[in-house]
Amino acid sequence: MIQLYKFEKLPYTLKLRKIIKILEENEYRLNAGDLSNEEFDYLKRILELLKKENHIPTEIIQNALNTESHNLIRPLNTIRHFLITKIGRTVADWDFIDGDGELDIQKRRIFWGMNVYLEDIRAPFNVGAMFRTAESFGVEKIFLSPFCADPNHSRAEKTARGCVSIIPWERISESIDSLGIPVFALETGGVKLSEFSFPHKGIMIVGSEELGVSPKLLELADSSLGRVSIPTYGAKGSLNASVAFGIAIQAWATALLKS
Repeated sequence: MIQLYKFEKLPYTLKLRKIIKILEENEYRLNAGDLSNEEFDYLKRILELLKKENHIPTEIIQNALNTESHNLIRPLNTIRHFLITKIGRTVADWDFIDGDGELDIQKRRIFWGMNVYLEDIRAPFNVGAMFRTAESFGVEKIFLSPFCADPNHSRAEKTARGCVSIIPWERISESIDSLGIPVFALETGGVKLSEFSFPHKGIMIVGSEELGVSPKLLELADSSLGRVSIPTYGAKGSLNASVAFGIAIQAWATALLKS
């Protein structure tokens, strides 16, 4: 436990970052039911310290101070996310963050050999969404075609929610068969998702929103691992590219967990 007098000497942003981490740890401890009386008292002193900060509403602090330990998770969560916005971060409710307020790369579970190739995905929004989904399901690396939207575009970064910086990616100009890794395409006309044999090592090709996977890469996929398709049952004959990718990559991760 950090001595309280040391908090008083810290710069404002660093102080909040450390308190955010303490609050997060205590949320997990409370959820597990293993927060000791000593730790609970320390947490209360941290909250009292926060009351002295002029830019933090005292009512949300006081609400936590007036709450019994078994009901404290939600008030702590409210305070923690308020502090995250104060230091300019916008992480999602269940993100793991490190001591610097960044996504904690140590929390990533990676399926080595699970790779993705985004072929000419035009919308930065979709690229960002795919990065976020790929990170969530353990993708090792993302490869981008020469004309795929930039993951560093502001709209891509907004939907990626920090994932562009922690998942490895590379834009390649050569054909992906030069990588020497088996490939399969996410495309119509293939094996149903529930029946497809996902590989331990491979590259899933995801084609552009308008045109799908190019004929050249479809030919490559057909000569390698084939195509996987998502059955749909509505009047609309296709899914948004990032949504389809999310469904397929989750199925791949599940298959690897079972193997």
